[in-house]
Amino acid sequence: MNFIDQKFPSLRFRRTRKNEKIRNLVSETSVSANDFIWPVFICDGNNIEQDVPSMPGVKRRSIDLLVSAASEAFDLGIPAICLFPYTEQSLKTEDCAEAWNPDNLSNKATRAIKNEIPELVVMSDVALDPYNINGHDGFVENGKIVNDKTIEALVKQALSQAEAGVDVIGPSDMMDGRIGAIRSALEKNGHSEVSIMSYAAKYSSSFYGPFRDAVGASGTLTGDKKTYQMDIANSNEALRLVARDLKEGADMVMIKPGMPYLDICRRVKDTFGAPTFAYQVSGEYSMLSAAFEKGWLDRNKIIIESLMAFKRSGCDGILTYFAPEAAKLLK
Repeated sequence: MNFIDQKFPSLRFRRTRKNEKIRNLVSETSVSANDFIWPVFICDGNNIEQDVPSMPGVKRRSIDLLVSAASEAFDLGIPAICLFPYTEQSLKTEDCAEAWNPDNLSNKATRAIKNEIPELVVMSDVALDPYNINGHDGFVENGKIVNDKTIEALVKQALSQAEAGVDVIGPSDMMDGRIGAIRSALEKNGHSEVSIMSYAAKYSSSFYGPFRDAVGASGTLTGDKKTYQMDIANSNEALRLVARDLKEGADMVMIKPGMPYLDICRRVKDTFGAPTFAYQVSGEYSMLSAAFEKGWLDRNKIIIESLMAFKRSGCDGILTYFAPEAAKLLK
């Protein structure tokens, strides 16, 4: 990079910081409601709203209340939501068949939202953990998470979601080869316009704990997910995974978690130039929320600053639980 050979006092950086209007003129990064995907949790029943204790302000909603909340989010300018079901324990099985049930919570919510707010983009989660008695993203056989048999189930799950009207399929399972298999199945079954946002670089992180509470997976998980999610120490591997998933048919890629992995966001965007997203995950949300409750951080300023960091690192969009609140602040 070439810099102008200019010295103080002819060079004064404070000139462009003189007032808000000048600062806005030279601002390099912006964030808006258009950049947000709002992750939401669904529970069974009617007129039900349940607090998630480890995620202050976040709620599970029955489908009727979720549709209302989604409509409000859309009116705030948020273009997309991502659905995560709270599956009753009785529906969690070894074969995970509820994952591709046309009338499971996720699919029913998709149809209800599309019926009321057809322009709102609906993103789904493709993984077996909400439906697996073992709490894993894939089938467990003899203590091991099996890859290829899991892919067959993930394809059925993705197709059921596409049939329900999902716009963006989000495979979060981290099985090898699942993007190619899902893309092929979507094409063969008349869903060529359904997009795939691959959780391409999903790390085996400790920041996911509150999310597992929200979907009811904390008590069922046996062991850990280190044989399929990424080693937190690795960076080059993330680029290899993104390259593979783009080659197999992913339209967009995601890095997860977000704030502790902004270096990965930048590397991915600079290397591939593909639509790049990050997930400001439950642990990040809860960590900030705890500081807000203590009065240690300024809530409004920190919410925007944290989201700005994603955009500055090269992300095109952010999955964030702060989406509705941030959209109101930005208005």
